[in-house]
Amino acid sequence: MIVAFIDELRRERIAVELTCAVLREQGCEVTARTYRAWRQPNRPPATRVVTDAQVIDALLAVVYDEKGQLTPEGLYGRRKMTALLRRKGLAVSHHTVDRLMRDLGLNGLRRSRKHRTTTPDPAGQRPTCSSGTSPRRPRTGSGSRTSPTSARGPGSSTSRSSSTCTPNGSWPGTPRPPSGSSWS
Repeated sequence: MIVAFIDELRRERIAVELTCAVLREQGCEVTARTYRAWRQPNRPPATRVVTDAQVIDALLAVVYDEKGQLTPEGLYGRRKMTALLRRKGLAVSHHTVDRLMRDLGLNGLRRSRKHRTTTPDPAGQRPTCSSGTSPRRPRTGSGSRTSPTSARGPGSSTSRSSSTCTPNGSWPGTPRPPSGSSWS
């Protein structure tokens, strides 16, 4: 159909490259080189087309019986189907079987179920804290929350706006003046 259209435009003296460029803009991906390859007389089909046809015939023969009924092998996935076709003597890769099964709409049967980690509450209520809100960590002066895993070692500083004092009355991390003297 596309070849006939381009041939018609060639008879009207419109260049093949120009026609193919317009077709590409319209969504029909065809190049001048592809058109010329289609026009060659006695052109043999591509190797991939031939092998795909052989694999499709083998797949359909395995999946459906003479009456058109689905066979037990029709429930095989890509891995088992590839192994079955290889046992039958067809040299085929799993990528090819996967692509052709997808094109034919064949899917393997999945036996496993999804794992359920929790069972739902029959009443449909979610558990909440007794106060109705989530517990919060104490705030520091900068507005960030403290981490329970943070260790304060020597050299670490704390904020003066913290609301806790040491037992001797000074802020944490602040040295106390020596007894009997005052700092000015």
